[in-house]
Amino acid sequence: MVISSSHIYSKSNIDFVNNTAEKINVKRFAHNGQIQIYQSSYRGSYPSIIRDSLRNAALGRKVLLIQFMKGGVKQGVDNAVRLCGNLTWIRSSNSFDQYNSEEIENNKNLRKSIHESTLELWNFCKKELVSGENDQIILDEIFLAIDMKIIDKDDLISTLEKRFITGDVILTGTDIPKDLLLMANQITELRS
Repeated sequence: MVISSSHIYSKSNIDFVNNTAEKINVKRFAHNGQIQIYQSSYRGSYPSIIRDSLRNAALGRKVLLIQFMKGGVKQGVDNAVRLCGNLTWIRSSNSFDQYNSEEIENNKNLRKSIHESTLELWNFCKKELVSGENDQIILDEIFLAIDMKIIDKDDLISTLEKRFITGDVILTGTDIPKDLLLMANQITELRS
């Protein structure tokens, strides 16, 4: 049962619930939060998600924001940015957005470095998803990493099935695989 109001229950209601619980075998389940997907037809349309992650962190929730396709100087798992005391923001140490696509295509070492950096982020995310340490995890542009064959779609699905997080896992991107759409509790399409 979902209660969406702030009613004050009488002691007799609490007694009823407690007495009933003693008579039947009550089993508690771990809460795994929801999987939310934000999709858009174009990249760079998710500032509202970043804004909400900052607000959640300021309200005391532990938030992990991973940007797979964005990077910068001294980024990566070892150089996470911490904001509001509760938001850990990690970008790729060598990312797709730092170079033009022709440069990536023509430079085998650069392509390998970008793939390795993205996989390092993904391996970190997998540990965080099953750790139960965060209240919210945002995997920004993970679908582009799947589309580019850097992250395996089945690995993402398997990890989401094993996750333990009391809050939400938010996935963003374009061209979302149908298997992942079917797993989602909420799908939001962002339009310009």
